Amino acid sequence: MSRVCWPYFDPEYESFSTRINPPRVSVDNISCHDCTLIKVDSINKPGILLEVVQILIDLDLIITKAYISSDGGWFMDVFHVTDQQGNRVTDSKTIDYIEKALGPNGHVKDKLRTWPGKRVGVHSIGDHTAIELIGRDRPGLLSEISAVLANLNVNVVTAELWTHNGRIACVLYVNDNTTNRAVDDPTRLSVMEEQLKNILRVREDDKWEGCTSFSMGYTHVDRRLHQMFFADRDYERGGVTTEIDYPPAFKPKITVDRCEEKGYSVISVRCKDRAKLMFDIVCTLTDMQYVVFHATISSDGPYASQEYFIRHVDGCTLDTEGEKERVVKCLEAAIQRRVTEGLSLELCAKDRVGLLSEVTRILRENGLSVTRADVTTVGEQAVNVFYVRDASGKPVDTKTIEALRKEIGHTIKLNVKKVPAASLKAPEASGWAKTSFFFGNLLERFLA
Repeated sequence: MSRVCWPYFDPEYESFSTRINPPRVSVDNISCHDCTLIKVDSINKPGILLEVVQILIDLDLIITKAYISSDGGWFMDVFHVTDQQGNRVTDSKTIDYIEKALGPNGHVKDKLRTWPGKRVGVHSIGDHTAIELIGRDRPGLLSEISAVLANLNVNVVTAELWTHNGRIACVLYVNDNTTNRAVDDPTRLSVMEEQLKNILRVREDDKWEGCTSFSMGYTHVDRRLHQMFFADRDYERGGVTTEIDYPPAFKPKITVDRCEEKGYSVISVRCKDRAKLMFDIVCTLTDMQYVVFHATISSDGPYASQEYFIRHVDGCTLDTEGEKERVVKCLEAAIQRRVTEGLSLELCAKDRVGLLSEVTRILRENGLSVTRADVTTVGEQAVNVFYVRDASGKPVDTKTIEALRKEIGHTIKLNVKKVPAASLKAPEASGWAKTSFFFGNLLERFLA
């Protein structure tokens, strides 16, 4: 494939065009009775669609419909959104944030970092060390990782973990428990990295695999997890482990066609609808170096239908069967990484070093395997969500749940929810920026 490049624009000219035609944002609660319309018009630039969708999903908004057009150097989007309860977005602070974040002085300049009641953007980078882990999944692995960090007197402030096709990817923010600052001592970082590597490393195909990185720079946590799995080629590992048994009607159906008239490749996706579905698809297309020129997104009951008119950044369409097959596999993987089944355990307790280690140890000792985790610290409170299944693959029985309640219920508030197969919901973090640190050469290391 040709080298990825974009036409050169003189920086002064590009800035001049933006000043003449600043982004225009409209939040409309009148035109539609059951949703809010968010309209965005601006100069087009690489990655702008993903930036806009990312801001909306960070506010926990549900995109029910969308119409995208970015031909001729201009970007025009209309999003139909609701809150998590399916209502229109009427809170004045939320509306003000949307207008500012998507406006001329918002995300483009990366200056808008606070919003009452929520944290969106980059926060306290200097106070946290970010760790990225990728490797083969196994029962109790999160417990081993958190035990190592606790023994090193390192506190896990927030973390997000996904599993897919027998692989695990995790991003953790940690700090020193004594100073509440980032761990910056080279010797200590080296010890931490070596111990984490020892946990992840397994023998596979006559070579050691598994990776630990201390990150520099930043990108969105969810996007980073997608990137880590993509670099790890999880989409080629089908059948490694028992995945969710989708009913045939709910399995993703993805096709690749060609629009001869306009010279686009057309990606059509139909699957069960859920939160953040559009983000996961746009994120994957963007990281695969495809540009979305037009798109139509709609929800029909439990289903979602999404159609994207795309070209590669070099202007080429998907002409070979190999390219088409790879795009289909990558999109299927991106859709399925968030889907969970089993039980959702929501825990709330006063934060302390070793809390995550203690909780995950108890889960492991009760025969539970963590398939997804969202660890958040809000003030002095730790708010953790774990999606768990029985390590043997059987449904979690009531005796196990009662044992959990007895063992951790005295000091930790525990809420247990049944998660249906192919759930619509994904765990939502509250109070923490969905921003991760980015280790620049990690993708190249995996792909080498």
